[in-house]
Amino acid sequence: MKKIMVILSALVLLLMPLQTGFAEEVKLEAKSDYLVKFNGPADQGLLNAFGVEDHDVNHTFEKLPVVALSLTEGQAKGLLNHPQIEAVEQDAEVQAFAQTTPWGISHVQGTEAQDAGHTGNGVKVAVLDTGIDCSHEDLNVSGGHSVFTDSANNDPCNDGNGHGTHVAGTVAALDNNVGVLGVAPQTDLYAVKVLSNDGSGSYSGIAEGIEWSIQNDMDVINMSLGGSQSSSILEDYTNLAYEEGLLVVAAAGNDGNRGGNNDTVGYPAKYESAMAVAAVDENNQRATFSSTGPAVEISAPGVNILSSVPGNNYDSYNGTSMASPHVAGVAAQVWAAKPDLTNVELRNLLNDTAQPLGDSNKYGSGLVQSLDAINQ
Repeated sequence: MKKIMVILSALVLLLMPLQTGFAEEVKLEAKSDYLVKFNGPADQGLLNAFGVEDHDVNHTFEKLPVVALSLTEGQAKGLLNHPQIEAVEQDAEVQAFAQTTPWGISHVQGTEAQDAGHTGNGVKVAVLDTGIDCSHEDLNVSGGHSVFTDSANNDPCNDGNGHGTHVAGTVAALDNNVGVLGVAPQTDLYAVKVLSNDGSGSYSGIAEGIEWSIQNDMDVINMSLGGSQSSSILEDYTNLAYEEGLLVVAAAGNDGNRGGNNDTVGYPAKYESAMAVAAVDENNQRATFSSTGPAVEISAPGVNILSSVPGNNYDSYNGTSMASPHVAGVAAQVWAAKPDLTNVELRNLLNDTAQPLGDSNKYGSGLVQSLDAINQ
């Protein structure tokens, strides 16, 4: 008999550590937060049957039979399979939506001007480009025109290239907690499609776009485009826009060399009635591609510029095409703040308040500065 008792005692001793270890494993099983919805009144007894204790109940809702619980994975699976339970969902984490302020916007004092209440409200900016994706979540396009008649290009809201949508975002991407922020987010944007979806166009098309802008009372024209050959008719239209009171802003071109010692500014930027915009990087150094020459009038960010592209997307581009809309956006901010200025006075003010950067053939008057212009 003693022998049997000894054996039984040994068995009990062997079993005890195993039982203790199993209990500890249950206690240590990770729990996550869940939302559980009953298909009738919430039943605390049912929860208790699955081992849910009072301290596991994070919140009991009143309007719907929903309880916020801390559950193990096994408890969650068990509840999900019960006929009295309609849904078991992991309590997902949420974050505040955020938008990115591209470096160029603050670099031209765009954000400082916005903080002071200057958002370009009421100023009309015509973007003569590949069109604008009018359905983009970050853009508010007020209207537009296409110079093309073919089905692929006759809609100014169809930007099959992306260039125009990117330019538009720099001018006026909305302050809406998504995507990016533009220089003048309350500016009235107009899509004037003078370049096809493959990015090409003609001087006659640009002239037509300028004419439309004059006829439709635009305030600022942005032309992030150009060619190497002059045209007296294109010059006449550029001059006419300026004479009619519009501010004409154009990309200087991307034909510069590392030394920056050539006269490579393209047209229409090279015409006296247009502001030719050169590109600089975050260190205010001229981008090596930025065209140079006596026609360069002012500078703006044009390297690694993040902005909107079609399909509610965003991308970074380089070019004086990216610099020009910074100036157009600043012009909108300043003109909205100082509506009594003529276009000539506005142009002079932007040049007078630009931050000097050096050689005028490379930088013109320097880096455009919005708040300084507004405060002068």
